Amino acid sequence: MVSLTVVAVPAFADNYLWLVHDEASGETAVVDPGDGEAVLAAAADRGWTIGQVWNTHWHPDHTGGDQRVKDATGATVFAPEAERERIPALDEPLAEGSTVRLGDHVGKVWAVPGHTLGHVALIFEDDGIAFVGDTLFAMGCGRLFEGTAEQMHGSLTRLAALPPDTKLYAAHEYTLSNARFAIAAEPDNTAIAERLAAVEAMRARGEMTLPTTVAAERDTNPFVRAGNADELARLRSWKDRF
Repeated sequence: MVSLTVVAVPAFADNYLWLVHDEASGETAVVDPGDGEAVLAAAADRGWTIGQVWNTHWHPDHTGGDQRVKDATGATVFAPEAERERIPALDEPLAEGSTVRLGDHVGKVWAVPGHTLGHVALIFEDDGIAFVGDTLFAMGCGRLFEGTAEQMHGSLTRLAALPPDTKLYAAHEYTLSNARFAIAAEPDNTAIAERLAAVEAMRARGEMTLPTTVAAERDTNPFVRAGNADELARLRSWKDRF
């Protein structure tokens, strides 16, 4: 089976909206289309038609373009059932144990609360990729807007248990600021120091730093490395003021 093609569509100040294409079937989905015009244009440039929208959570920078894409293409909108009232375009509800499908590629839906209570991740195990929204960032994690440290710790622990070469597609270009916090949190971690230098160079060249990998996050993400929820809560509170 040919791997899925994943293309980043930059939007707003630092969002990545992900186009996902299956060459065999010709099907295309978009993950978290906060800007409908941007993803429609990017798909059209490639001769693709978006048939599915996959939302990880309700925040407007992730769902704001749902209806525009739906109106333009007739796409089906898949989104968390727990956040239905905040996602008006929702057609197909997602919850723990649900699946999404693009051609022969099947993504499992995991509930990963913490950033929001209904947040989900889409795990394509056979392709070695996962769309993690605002739960896990490269070297960081989402703010605890609705959930608890216990929930976020559980969600990150679960994601970090995926195979080490799994590619993680997060929704924001936060890596440089996260890396600067990470070295403050773990000043003796040489892996973090090396990654900070690499990220600084990448951003200076205008390069994106995603996707990341499970292995990289295990080594350099203080929130993934936190031993318990109390430690994660301490780090998250510190990062919020950093």
